[in-house]
Amino acid sequence: MKVLKNLRLLTQLTSVRHASSGATRPLKILTKHYDEISIPVPWGHIAGKWYGPKHVRPLVGMHGWQDNAGTFDTIAPMLPNHISFLSIDMPGHGLSSWLPPGISYHSIDYVLVTRRLMEEYNWDKISIMAHSMSSINGFVFCALFPEKVDMFIGLDVLKPPVRSARHIVDGLSERLEATLKLERRLRSGSEPPCYAWDELETRLHEGSNKSVSMESCKYLLQRNCKPSTHEPHKYYFSRDNRLKSSLFYTLHNEVPLEMARRIKCPHLFIKALQAPYYERKEYYDATLVELRKNPLFEYNELDGTHHVHLNEPEKVAPIINSFINKYRPL
Repeated sequence: MKVLKNLRLLTQLTSVRHASSGATRPLKILTKHYDEISIPVPWGHIAGKWYGPKHVRPLVGMHGWQDNAGTFDTIAPMLPNHISFLSIDMPGHGLSSWLPPGISYHSIDYVLVTRRLMEEYNWDKISIMAHSMSSINGFVFCALFPEKVDMFIGLDVLKPPVRSARHIVDGLSERLEATLKLERRLRSGSEPPCYAWDELETRLHEGSNKSVSMESCKYLLQRNCKPSTHEPHKYYFSRDNRLKSSLFYTLHNEVPLEMARRIKCPHLFIKALQAPYYERKEYYDATLVELRKNPLFEYNELDGTHHVHLNEPEKVAPIINSFINKYRPL
C-alpha cells in the first residue's frame, strides 16, 4: 500500500467573515487536502470529502442526525496517512440530494446507503467510522452484514436505543403529523428563516444542547447553510427540513442484543462522558455484555460532549489511530 507523499498536514490561517458586522476573524485550522466527490444514487447523489489516494479503500466517515461530512473536519488531518478517508453527507444532509417529495427519512435507509456505496466502488469489505445516528446505523449494518465489515469505529451512541411502548406509539403519531406539516411548508416554496452568521452559529450551538462548541460550528455550517435570496448578509439552514420528522428504529430490547451477538469484526466504541445514554442504562449495559464476548471489541470512555471528536479531536484521534494501525496497518 502506497502513501501519497504530497498529502501532508498543514497549519493554515483562514478567516470567517461575519456578514452582520463585516469583521474578519482569523482562525488557525489544521487542514489536509481532500477532493469533493459525488456518488450516484437512484434519487440523485451522495456528496463526500475524499482524503488520500483514490486507489486505497478508505475508512468511511458517517455523521450524526442533521450534521454532515464536516463533523470529521478536525479529526481527518490527524488520521494515519497510509489509509484514505471518505467523509460522506447522508441523504438530505450537507450537499447530498434530498429524498423525493412524499418520501420520509428512516434510519434503515442509511444502512442501505452503505451497501450502495460498496456496490458503486466494488468493495467486498467496508471500514466504518460513525458518530451518533450513524453509529447506530453502523451497529445495525455490522449485525446484518458481518462478513462485509473489516473495521467499525462507533462514536458515543452504541446501538438503537430501546424505548417504552408508549414512547414509540406517541412518537410515531407525532412524527407522521409533523411530516405532513413540513411537506406543506416545502410545497409553499417559501425560504426558511434567515439569520446573520453570528446568529446561525448560536442557533447551531444551542440547538445541539451546546454539544457543538461555538468554535466548531463553522465546520458544520460550511455544508449546512446557504445565503438568503431575500435578505442580504443572512443565511438559512439548507438541510432538508423533513429530517426533523425522521422515523427511527422501534426495536424490542432483544433485537439489539441479537445484533450485538452477530458483530464479529474489530469494533471500537468511544463513549463521551458528558453525553447522555439516550436510553435506560440497563439496556446499554446489557448490550455491552454481549459485545464484550467479541475478542476484537474495544471500549473507551473520555471526557467531552457528544461532539468531542469535533471539538477536541486531539483526545479522540490517538485511540482511533491505535485501532486503525492494529487492524489496517501500513
